[in-house]
This record gives sequence, C-alpha cells and structure tokens, in this order.
Amino acid sequence: MKFGRLACLASILTMTTSSSALAQGADYSRFGIDQDVPGACSYEAIDAKDYSGRQLNIITHAVPVIGEPTALHATQFEELTGAKVNVVHVPFGDLFQRILIPFQTGQNAYDVLFYGSLWIGDLNPFLAPVPEAYQNVSGMQDVTRNYIDVAKWGDTMVQYPVDGDRHYLKYRSDIFSSVEAQAKYKEATGKDLTVPETWEDYNEVARVFSGWDWDGDGNPNYGSAEVTKRDDLMFSAFISRAAPYARNPNVKGGFFFDLETMEPQINNPGFVKGLELFVDASKDWAPGGANWGLGDEIFAFGGGQTLMSYSWDDAFVQAQQEDSSIRNQVAAAPLPGAHDVWNRETGKWDHFDEVSRAPYITWGWTSAVSNRSTSQDMAFDYLCFFSNEANTLHDLQIGRFGVNPYRKAHFDPSLWTDKMGWDAALTDTYVKTLSGMDESQNRVFDLRVPGVSQFMTSLATGVAAALAGQQTPQAALDGVAAEWKAIVERIGVDNVRDAYARVVALEDNL
Repeated sequence: MKFGRLACLASILTMTTSSSALAQGADYSRFGIDQDVPGACSYEAIDAKDYSGRQLNIITHAVPVIGEPTALHATQFEELTGAKVNVVHVPFGDLFQRILIPFQTGQNAYDVLFYGSLWIGDLNPFLAPVPEAYQNVSGMQDVTRNYIDVAKWGDTMVQYPVDGDRHYLKYRSDIFSSVEAQAKYKEATGKDLTVPETWEDYNEVARVFSGWDWDGDGNPNYGSAEVTKRDDLMFSAFISRAAPYARNPNVKGGFFFDLETMEPQINNPGFVKGLELFVDASKDWAPGGANWGLGDEIFAFGGGQTLMSYSWDDAFVQAQQEDSSIRNQVAAAPLPGAHDVWNRETGKWDHFDEVSRAPYITWGWTSAVSNRSTSQDMAFDYLCFFSNEANTLHDLQIGRFGVNPYRKAHFDPSLWTDKMGWDAALTDTYVKTLSGMDESQNRVFDLRVPGVSQFMTSLATGVAAALAGQQTPQAALDGVAAEWKAIVERIGVDNVRDAYARVVALEDNL
C-alpha cells in the first residue's frame, strides 16, 4: 500500500507513543547494526512501510564524508520499503550550485538534500518545514540545543539534524607523554612539551615534530595535518586559527561583521594575526600539505602520520577505528586560544593572563526535504531512518562517514568506553572537550546569511593567496573585506543584517 502524507504522519505519531509494542524479535543484523532500537523510525517500523513503485531522489556530498552513509542507508531503505532510491554524489566545490540552481529554475530535481548547514540563508525559501511528528521522535528530542538552533530559520525547523560539527584539537597522547619526545622538544626550544594553549604554541610544537621519524615506523612524520585546499573547506581551518584573536569575550554584536554598521571585520588585526600564523605554519607541512582537503587531513592524523590536527571529529574517530595502529593513543582538547585579543570597540589589543578561547561550532552537515517534493512523506521517513539511534551509533564509529556527536546521549562516556572500547582517560578528554563548547559564552558560528558561498569563496581565495606568498596577510584580507562590502551591497544591507542577527544570537548564547 502507499502512504499519503497525512497517513504517514499519523502513523509516526502512533508509533512514537507505542514503540514498546513493537516486536523485539526481528533480526536486522544483516544491515551491519548491533541491534535495532525501537522507535518511530527503527528498522522494524520502516520495514512495515511499503513504498513500492515510488522513487526518492537524493543529492549528497561525494564519498566518503556524508556521501557514504547517505548511500548505505538509501540501500537499506530500498530493501526495507521497496522504494527506488536514487543518490547523486557531488564534490563539495559544486554541491551548493547543484542544489540551488534547480530551485532557481523551477525544477523539482531532488526530494532529499544533504549539504552544509551554513547554506540555510540561501536555501531556506525552498525547504519544507520538519513536521511536528518528526520533531517529537525520541532521536530528535535528544538533539542538543546547538544543533536544534542550527536547524531553524527563525522559529521554524527547516533542516533535519543528522550531524554535530565543531572544530577542536586532536593530538597523539603517546608522543606527548614520551620521555624521548619531551627531551627532543626541550632541547629544541628550552621549554617543556605540553598540549598547545595558543596557536603560537601549536606552530612551535608542529615545527619541532616535522620531518623526522618520531614513531619509529621508518617513515617521516609531521607536526600538523590541516585542511588547506582552497575549494575544500580551507576557510573553516582559517576561521579556527583566527577566532581567538578576533573574537573578544568583552565585545558582543558580531564577529564577521559589526552588526550595527555591517562593516566587515575580516581584515581587522585579529584576523590578520590568525592568517600570519597560518602562513607561518605552512613552512612545516608534509609534502603536498599545502593542498590537503578534509579527506587528506582525516587519513594523515587518523593514520598516524601527524602529531596534531584541529578540524572536525572525523580524523579523531578514524584514529579510533578497531584496526587503527594508534587506537587509544590520541586525545582531545579545546582549540588553541590567545593571550592577546583584538578589541574592535577600543581599537586595541586586550591582554588575558588566562588564555582566551573561541570555540568554533562550524557549519556541519545537515539535511532537508525540498518543499517542491511530491514525496515528502517518504523523504522525511528516509531522514528519520538515516538518523535513528541504531544507524547513528553505527555511523559515529566510522571516521570517514562524517557523522559526529549531536545528541545528549552521545556525551555519555559509557557510550564510548563500554560500547566502542575507548580508553576511559581518552574518552574523558573527548566528552569534556565537545560538550564544553555548548556552554561557551564566546563561541563562533558560521555566517549563515544569504550569499554565504560568495563570502566564503572570497575568503578562501584571499587566504590562499597569502598562503601561496602572492600577497601579505593584511593585503589579502583587505581585498576580502572590499569584496565583502560589495557582496553586502548586492544582496542588501538589511537582508544580510537580519540574517546575521540570528548568528550573533547563537554566538552570544542568548
């Protein structure tokens, strides 16, 4: 039988309130999960649906990051429901346009969209609100405030949370505790080897541990794995480095812009300092490291080649795979901070004896249903199935999948120690680092305004020019600021300001 939309929503509501009545004996282990978890979107609940003769069209990122779990769960959804699911994989640099252009030209190309959540400023007019029935399922009710907020445009949830992303520091705990490594660092710098507190510290540690075989496997190692490819999320790496110098805890009302004047801040001394340190770090990258994308960073740190990295969860989880040679030899820490932070109100640097940090709740993957889809019932069922508790538990354990903690349950240490076999001390660093970001009063979120891809492309181009030695950091960011002013004028100052006010509210934890 075919479910109409209203029938589907009623069905979900019924199953939400009577999940305990679901049979417990069905075996779905053939799908790679340990066991099904009863609920509105469990394997058993979705298995009861019949979407035979219907097709679901999905656009997603290239394999592996988010693209691989999209395809995996599409295949499972097909087998369970009888639907035909067509998945289109697109490289990151093309994904935004491949999603937006069909909407602009009046096409109904895709039912389900996977994309970077920062694009909500452009895509929100084309997204179907998440029905209340799906907002009430157990998995959604457990999503942390950060990612509920990220999913909303105004008061309306238009994105379906499937991931929780932030940047943090990852490092090889075995090397930092090694007597030989500590002696090497002391000899080179006159200092004790400690987990970097500032980006200056990070660069110094990376320099000492670059270009020699510090793990004894016969191959040279390096200090840092960074996302540096212009069209592959490099702008996020730069924001992590610049944030503590440009995000002053005593100054509210905007990080990328002054909300009142909408004057770009991207070339102020704080951002310039971050870029100067990024350029300085480039001298010690591994061969080819100046053109590394996210996948390179995942496998460089996760495979044991580098001492540190600082982007998303993926590299850390890759290091923790059961077959990893460095499993349980890594740890997590907050992003490095700064002792001196630019104050745009006074035009001076503020000094902090205790390091000032600016956690970066970076864009992250999200999903949504097109408001032009004629199969919204099936589309929301697919997303609810994709993110059910059994699938999420599976996906969290695979670093290349790009699915990272976003529910309260994911910050329970026993999840990682008892179910995944992680070392308790390692787990403690991981849970405290990730969960602590939700409480920060000095956070940085992505821009999330109309035209965000134009802003980020401009930023990436400027940063790339500085990294290549084509421009000084100041000149490069001056050029970016001029382009940002022009973009704001094209889109409309009030349009950008109204959207940016939502970002400021998130950053200031209002």
